[in-house]
Amino acid sequence: MGEAKGLNIAVVGATGAVGQQMLRTLENRNFPIKHLTLLSSARSAGTKVTFKGEEYVVQEAAPDSFEGIDIALFSAGGSVSKALAPEAVKRGAIVVDNTSAYRMDTDVPLVVPEVNEEDLRGHNGIIANPNCSTIQMVVALEPLRQQYGLNKVVVSTYQAVSGAGAAAVAEMKDQARAILNDEEFTPQILPVGSDVKKYQIAFNAVPQIDKFQDNGFTFEEMKMVNETKKIMHMPELKVAATCVRLPVETGHSESVYIEIDQEGVTASDIQQLLEKAPGVVLQDNPSEQIYPMPAHSVGKNDVFVGRIRKDLDEEKGFHMWIVSDNLLKGAAWNSVQIAESLLRMGLVEEK
Repeated sequence: MGEAKGLNIAVVGATGAVGQQMLRTLENRNFPIKHLTLLSSARSAGTKVTFKGEEYVVQEAAPDSFEGIDIALFSAGGSVSKALAPEAVKRGAIVVDNTSAYRMDTDVPLVVPEVNEEDLRGHNGIIANPNCSTIQMVVALEPLRQQYGLNKVVVSTYQAVSGAGAAAVAEMKDQARAILNDEEFTPQILPVGSDVKKYQIAFNAVPQIDKFQDNGFTFEEMKMVNETKKIMHMPELKVAATCVRLPVETGHSESVYIEIDQEGVTASDIQQLLEKAPGVVLQDNPSEQIYPMPAHSVGKNDVFVGRIRKDLDEEKGFHMWIVSDNLLKGAAWNSVQIAESLLRMGLVEEK
């Protein structure tokens, strides 16, 4: 009996929230894996993880870990990607990196398969997975850009705590319990681990995700601005973002205002277009209170769009509400989808 064909896959950050989702997604998609290598920091090395009923021991990631690897999925923080992604490429692997380390590098494609899959052909070993909030927005906006042109995007996000990691989710739950029991608590993590002040997230809304830049926008907001322009190949596109953390565990929501180029377009035209769009599920029937909500997006790969309506003053202006599971389409599923695209496009071959 010949050995099964497939790819040698490494997952870096295999014990983290996104790494775990990557493994679940590879399993759910029945991705053709010949050999799986699970890697992490020294702190998590030795952890046992089950994949397809088989137990794997997570190893400490080192340059030599990538010998013979075809695709390495990275989700272990930017410093790890900076240190090890070039080492993986040197050894013949294609890196799909889920951190912000390489997103804006001019020679690194920043890819959402529904939007710019063809950019994969220009990769030099590293492919960047965009920011979670950017991914779900461009999936919904790309069909409109293609059909009607796109001139302006103004987005306000309502982002889940799981985007800040498992410890932040635990903090939110602990704070909620403390508040309900009239107990004291001291915020330790949010909004940003490396910033001086920490604020309560339970029963609150925090208008800071990542550090502030000199222009008054946060790093997260600038990621959305710059990444959207890069993915859509539209440096001239007007984009502005306000990113807010809410006490929701999983599922990012976004209120998005756009201005298209074409006149005479109706909300119904946009609904019909999005109903057929890849990766999009339309949930838009106000008369029956049907609209996307983060609680209903958890565990699903799609981007959900609703509340589509024409602006009352601007002829080419439209509003919509976009929701997706930030750990899946926003991270793990988009990474695995890139791996599937590489395989389908013949950019990597099973052996």
